[in-house]
Amino acid sequence: MSIRYVDPCAERGWFYRAHGRLKCTRLFQRLALTRIWGAVLWPIDRALLRLTDGRVGTASPVVTALLQTQGARTGHMRSTGVIYFHDGDRVTIIASNAGRPGNPSWVYNARANPDVLLGGQPFQAELVEDEASRQRLWELADRVFPAFASYRETAARTGRTIPILQLSAGVRGSSPRVGFRKAP
Repeated sequence: MSIRYVDPCAERGWFYRAHGRLKCTRLFQRLALTRIWGAVLWPIDRALLRLTDGRVGTASPVVTALLQTQGARTGHMRSTGVIYFHDGDRVTIIASNAGRPGNPSWVYNARANPDVLLGGQPFQAELVEDEASRQRLWELADRVFPAFASYRETAARTGRTIPILQLSAGVRGSSPRVGFRKAP
């Protein structure tokens, strides 16, 4: 199984653009922050991604994949659906958590255990901290999923800076588990 290549600069069709506009509406922004959204929709997303080998998720037509991390405290494998895009040979994931005040748990898991699977493929997770790189990646992310801009504003109001992770192809277990390496 391999993940689809997502070019953030590619032209999007009318349905994709309409979906993006709908996700940016106040109604969807408010729904995304409700507990029921996270309790119902996100588990459905994981199930859909598993059943369809990553071809269909609740964010469709936006491309998503199943991210698997090893639990920081338990060591158990954890799965969640994430929106991703490519930046050259790296895969970029935005840890938006729909703009909620806290980071998604998979960020802490990837920090403790940077060997992750995305769509069944092994990667090494790296946190992007350089502000120029973050700005460039945000511009690309907003092209892939326009609601990221709203999520960024919502998170900023609570004092949270949304983490950006880049994944490099790698063999699981090939590096020491010392937390994130800095992305260039």
